[in-house]
This record gives sequence, structure tokens and C-alpha cells, in this order.
Amino acid sequence: MPDTLVKIDLKASPYDNPMIHNRWHPDIPMAAWVKPGDDFVLETYDWTGGYIQNNDSADDVRDVDLTTVHFLSGPIGVEGAEPGDLLVVDLLDIGALPDSLWGFNGFFSKKNGGGFLTDHFPLAQKSIWDISGVYTHSRHVPNVKFAGLIHPGLIGCLPDQKMLDTWNKREVDFIATNPTRVPPLANAPFAKTSHAGKATGAAKAKVDAEGARTVPPREHGGNCDIKDLSRGSKIYFPVYVKGAGLSMGDLHFSQGDGEITFCGAIEMAGWTHLKVDLIKGGMAKYGIKNPIFRPSPITPTYNDYLIFEGISVDEWGKQHYLDVHVAYRQACLNAIEYMTKFGYSKAQAHSILGTAPVQGHISGVVDIPNACATLWLPTQIFDFDIRPNANGPMKMVTPGMDMPISPDK
Repeated sequence: MPDTLVKIDLKASPYDNPMIHNRWHPDIPMAAWVKPGDDFVLETYDWTGGYIQNNDSADDVRDVDLTTVHFLSGPIGVEGAEPGDLLVVDLLDIGALPDSLWGFNGFFSKKNGGGFLTDHFPLAQKSIWDISGVYTHSRHVPNVKFAGLIHPGLIGCLPDQKMLDTWNKREVDFIATNPTRVPPLANAPFAKTSHAGKATGAAKAKVDAEGARTVPPREHGGNCDIKDLSRGSKIYFPVYVKGAGLSMGDLHFSQGDGEITFCGAIEMAGWTHLKVDLIKGGMAKYGIKNPIFRPSPITPTYNDYLIFEGISVDEWGKQHYLDVHVAYRQACLNAIEYMTKFGYSKAQAHSILGTAPVQGHISGVVDIPNACATLWLPTQIFDFDIRPNANGPMKMVTPGMDMPISPDK
């Protein structure tokens, strides 16, 4: 059996665990060291460190302090790793902790995080999903059941000081272009809630003051939320510091492409079995500045889809130039409106798009002025026929508990 290098206690605060951190900084000490060719297990908190509870209230989603996230297991140092190398990471296996077989999906308040469709869903809402083997279902979103593709939403290596300084400058400068925007344009370093892992003294103070927040993906990987990074995947990470400093967390039981609900997957605590190796000088050999990966060979088998199109004309009728962000939002809104015709609330339909294995595609970016994006909704996840027919839609959704909503304070 492989060694478990990072263990967690779901009843304890992640701040009490020195093998956990919630900022990116080259001065965070390695939590443990391994050799090329080693395999090992990391246990991980859910991204909020256990703040969101398995209940029928969305108050916790409304009130969560987003300056604390994400809680990551690591960094893991790899002997012999040097800047310019590629760290090769095999995801051998991944799963939920046996005493925590549930996950959550949430829409954040526009005043506290927001999200892709925050103008349409400005208040906090939540759905709870029970895990039964490879399948999941929710008491808050009836008449759907699907197989999960468990993956780390966040995985990457430590930046060097130059890269960290670049991140902080460009993001702080970006915030300055519209400092009162709600939600904000980016998240600046914030010392008060920093968790610097094993760092102490002056090193901890430096991490607290400068540590980059873990919210966005960056050149090193990070919070990319790629649902196909599951068991059997292989990832090639650029190495920026001695030892590489691999960290991960934010496990998802399942997610739709784009993680459109922001807390957009089925978030869970869990474990990952990893193997690491090195390609010396691999960054220059292959011209790599961002990670590349090979996807999992194991995916849920859904082969019948309804495909919703969107173009870069927003919901208020404004024309945008080849804007795939706007186009994908329109595809999502079109799918949500369609599902309401069968009895789902808009919130339930939104949650399905965030959690189920929907596919998002950029379908056209050359036909001015409209980009075209598509959202592929698997029909087989529903226990009724959701496809159009001559008789029109029937109210098929079982009446019951809707997703809880919490008004802003």
C-alpha cells in the first residue's frame, strides 16, 4: 500500500494542519519529499475546509469567507526537480473519503463571489448530492442520476518569486481599473486568512503578505477545473522552484464543462493516489509554459445529447465581437430555459449544468461578428424523456424540495 503523505481530520480546522496551505508562494516549505517514480496518497479537504454543511440551508454558502480558500494538501517536494524541468504526475486513483460520502454545489451571492450567471442568480443557493458508488443524486434536484468523473479541480506547482511578483502586479493593476466592482475583478493578497503550511517566523510573514490567492488558474496550473483530469490522467507541469512543490485540492465528484455555478461542481473531501516522475529540461524541449495533460480513459458513457447553441449577442440584446464567454453564457441560459418547461426551477436547471457531465464546446470563432458556443446536455441522466416531440413538454419533475436560498443580509 502506498504511504499517505497528507492526512486530514474533517472535524478539525485545516489551519491546525501544517500539511495544508491556502496561498501560492515559493517560501512555503515542502510538506513531504518523494523521489521520482514514487507513488503516494494525499487526503484533501473540500475547498472550503469543511465550512459548507450537509443540510437544507444556504446560509453557509452566503456567509463563507472566500479569502480562506482553497485549502490545498502539500506542497510535495520531488527530489532532483529543478526549474525548467517537467513534473510528470499520474493520477492513479481518486475517491471520496469513506466517512464523507456526499458533496455540495452552490451559487454564491453576487455580493460574495458571484459567478458566471450571477446576474440571473444573485442570491446564495445550495444543493446536496449523495454519493453511491460511482453514481450521485440529490434531494434538491429530483429525477436525475449520473455517474461521476472524480477529479481535482485544483492542482499545480509552486511559482518562483519572479512569477509570483508578475501574478500579483498584473492582478492588482487589473483590480485598480474598477476597484468597486461587485464581484471584484480579481483577488489581491490578504494576510489575515493566509495559511502558510509549515512556514514560521519571517518566512510565514512573507507568505502572508505576498501569497497569491488560489482562485484563478495561472501558468503553473492551479484552479483549472478540468473535469477530464481523473483516474488514468497524466499531467506535465512546468517546474519553477527546486523540488517542484506539487499541491492539490478542491476535489469534484462530477462537474459540467466550465463549472458555471462557480462553486460549480459537486465539491467533496477525498483522496488521490499519485505517481510522480521528471523530464529534465522538459520546458525548453517541448516549448511548454502552461501544463499539458492526457485525459482519463475512463469517462461516463453518455452518447445521446441535446446540444444548445449560443452566440455573442447577450441577453440584453447587445452585440459583442466573437466573444465566446457571452456565447457560452447564452447556450447555458437557453438550456436552463428549456429544462424549466419540464418542471425544474431555474435554480435546479442551473445546478444540473454545473454538476452533471455536460460538455462545452467553442464551435465557431471566425464568422464575424458572432462566435458560436455549444452546450451538450446528456439526455440519459434524466429518468424521463427530455427530447422534443410533437406533443410538447410534460411536467415530469417530481414535486418536492427545491434548492434552499438565502437572502443577503
